[in-house]
Amino acid sequence: MSNLKALKRENTSSGSTNKLRKDGLIPAILYGGKDPNQKISIEKKAVRDIINADNFLSKVLELEIEGKKEKVLPREVAYHVVSDEPIHIDFMRVVSGKKIILEIPVKFINQPESPGLKRGGVLNIVRRQVELKCPAESIPNDITIDLTGTDIGTSIKISSVKLPEKIVPTITDRDFVIATVAAPTIIKEPEKPAEETAVAAEGEATAEGVEAAAKEGDPSKKDEKGKETAVGNKKTEEKKPAEKKPTEKK
Repeated sequence: MSNLKALKRENTSSGSTNKLRKDGLIPAILYGGKDPNQKISIEKKAVRDIINADNFLSKVLELEIEGKKEKVLPREVAYHVVSDEPIHIDFMRVVSGKKIILEIPVKFINQPESPGLKRGGVLNIVRRQVELKCPAESIPNDITIDLTGTDIGTSIKISSVKLPEKIVPTITDRDFVIATVAAPTIIKEPEKPAEETAVAAEGEATAEGVEAAAKEGDPSKKDEKGKETAVGNKKTEEKKPAEKKPTEKK
């Protein structure tokens, strides 16, 4: 259990809270139980390592205020819209005998012992957190799911998870799925039938022949042009007038 030290704060104006943040403190409030709400502040560096944990909002902490210790549960964290730094935290007192509804993170272990994952299967996580109703004095850090022996097609439901005593899911009308071991999702292009391949090859060959003919010229057309040229020359020769002989003068 993590321990945090807190300071009481009396002034709640916006100027005083801004000064607290500049001094490396986070304004907070403590509520719940029979005691009145109490305004406090905690050091930012004291929660820096635990505030980003998946189970921070379901982890019981021991808060010390001026020498007095009590168990608390973080319920909400407000963050700055630009810097994403925590600017306010709500803590709730943990009262023994009371039940609390919390979202508990799911943790998967023994992935190498899963035959389905070894054969290329994929762990498809449906729920990363499960909402549980827990006694305030026995809140689990996480829900542990053992993947040993799971094969492709395995569906892990809440009924297969062993929960601690007196802890129950808030969803009671169905046996919901937490995760599955799915087949690998590799999409292959369908192979073309042999007939289509042969037709395509023939079409390519024909296209190549036409292209070559276009580049080199059609021999038959060349012959026709040659004949036309020869005929034209012959006609020209036939039409050429005969040369006149010179007349002798007497």
